[in-house]
This record gives sequence, C-alpha cells and structure tokens, in this order.
Amino acid sequence: MSFGPRLRTRGGATLRKRWTRVVSTLRRPHKCPRCSAMKVRRISVGIWRCRKCGFTFAGGAYQPQTKLGKLAAR
Repeated sequence: MSFGPRLRTRGGATLRKRWTRVVSTLRRPHKCPRCSAMKVRRISVGIWRCRKCGFTFAGGAYQPQTKLGKLAAR
C-alpha cells in the first residue's frame, strides 16, 4: 500500500518511505488489551477504542502501545 501520492513531489523518497511505514502501522489491526480481539481502531491522536468490547484507552499517536509504554508496564 502506497501513501506517497498524498505527499506529491515534496520531501523526497526518504520522507515518502517513512510516511508509508507510519501510516501502514496505523491502519493495520491491533490487539485489544482487555478482550484480545484484533479490533482496535484509533479514534484520535493517542485515543484508541476496541470495536468489539468498546474499551477506550490512551496509547501512542500511531500505535496503541509504544516502546516506552511496554517498558513502563513491566
């Protein structure tokens, strides 16, 4: 899946590749921390909601759980 046309000619190839990687991780299904269903979607920046159980939680801007959040949960 390519999101490069959204940026048109600005930024160069490196920026387009980075944007594609970020948006593809945002769009893929994520696992719910409560019911373990792969139904988590982003509501807004940092707000995530499971479409199965309705659990709403805070996370990262582009991923429900960041590397720092995983480290803090240990």
